[in-house]
Amino acid sequence: MLQVKKFTFNPFQENTYILFNEYKHAIIIDPGMYEITEFDFFFKYISDEGLTPILLLNTHTHLDHIFGNAAVMMKYKIKLGFHKLDRPVFDSQAETGERYGLTFVKSPEPNIILEEGEMINLGEDSLKILFTPGHSPGSVCFYHEKQGFIISGDVLFQQSIGRSDLPGGNHEILMQSIHKQLMVLPNDVIVHSGHGPDTSIGLERMNNPFLISRN
Repeated sequence: MLQVKKFTFNPFQENTYILFNEYKHAIIIDPGMYEITEFDFFFKYISDEGLTPILLLNTHTHLDHIFGNAAVMMKYKIKLGFHKLDRPVFDSQAETGERYGLTFVKSPEPNIILEEGEMINLGEDSLKILFTPGHSPGSVCFYHEKQGFIISGDVLFQQSIGRSDLPGGNHEILMQSIHKQLMVLPNDVIVHSGHGPDTSIGLERMNNPFLISRN
């Protein structure tokens, strides 16, 4: 059984996740640490809990979700994976940082290319990769069917959806992704979003103003 720990970091209030099992093996998703204090707090939690990170995943590669990639990879000597269609976003990270006036250590190259439908295994637990473009060209979500939760990145939020006005974004594709990949899931599936509080598929199906008119 996986435990899900959420941290909120950086000027964009991005949600970083650690998923870990009973053996203390962990997957880090979207490390958004930016300030030194955030790095210290994050690494101290991992140390205090006795966790062993074995993999780093990005739901997508906008800056606020990859600020901590370099430090995590250097500290734990683990591999990084994201979808190949997010490569243009990844490659523009330095230019985007300059545009926002943000300095950070550039993320290393990925070691793993995530593919739609593949399973990410952590011991006896499996996360299914759902391809959900629209917020970015290669956005993915990670779905744990057995426990009924999904790490949604910036695709779906509590009563909102991800932006589609950034480079590589597309509103119609985003809506298709949400309806074809997420709204087909059971109502009680918990949604761990890239920003803001948790929600559920059922709550968003009934209350999300971007989705109600299309149900």
